Amino acid sequence: MLKTMQKHGLILALFAAGSTGLTAAINLLTKSTIADQAALQQKALFDQVIPPNLYTNNLQGSCYLVTDASLGKGAHKVYIARNGDTPVAAVIEATAPDGYSGAIRLLVGADFSGTVLGTRVIEHHETPGLGDKIELRLSDWITHFSGKKINGPDDSHWAVKKDGGDFDQFTGATITPRAVVNAVRRAGIFAQTLPAQLPELSACGE
Repeated sequence: MLKTMQKHGLILALFAAGSTGLTAAINLLTKSTIADQAALQQKALFDQVIPPNLYTNNLQGSCYLVTDASLGKGAHKVYIARNGDTPVAAVIEATAPDGYSGAIRLLVGADFSGTVLGTRVIEHHETPGLGDKIELRLSDWITHFSGKKINGPDDSHWAVKKDGGDFDQFTGATITPRAVVNAVRRAGIFAQTLPAQLPELSACGE
């Protein structure tokens, strides 16, 4: 009986070791592929918020960490687009903390003169059928920021129509678009301060 138990225990141990080794090997083999796919998806998203013909550098490799209350709590990543050696625009991670169902994470492309180049939502928990129209797959609403200029923090155009601004709200859902409009405006204003900040910024991964 004891020998049988020992035999079964040894078989189970060998099986567990083999499974662990196989899992580790598969992870090692697929790790670079997963990383490559993630990089391609990120590049495709960047191309939606900043025209690729605007810059010549490796945008994904020009990443900095910033901490600014206007972008939301904590550190946010900023990617600097350069034409030659000249910084021309940025892709900024921003957070709208006041969505209807919680924080809304955004990617905002903007130049340094106050013009928003593009915006996409990268994470949200808004109500399906109402607030989720901020997603491009459900509505083109998010595309209406492209080409809009921000004339200072008190620009009255940067509000939903219910508040006297230029941007549509959703039927039955004003809180969500209001939160996004305000977050994009803040990110666009922050972008104007970036050229002066660049020498002081820490690169991602440092």
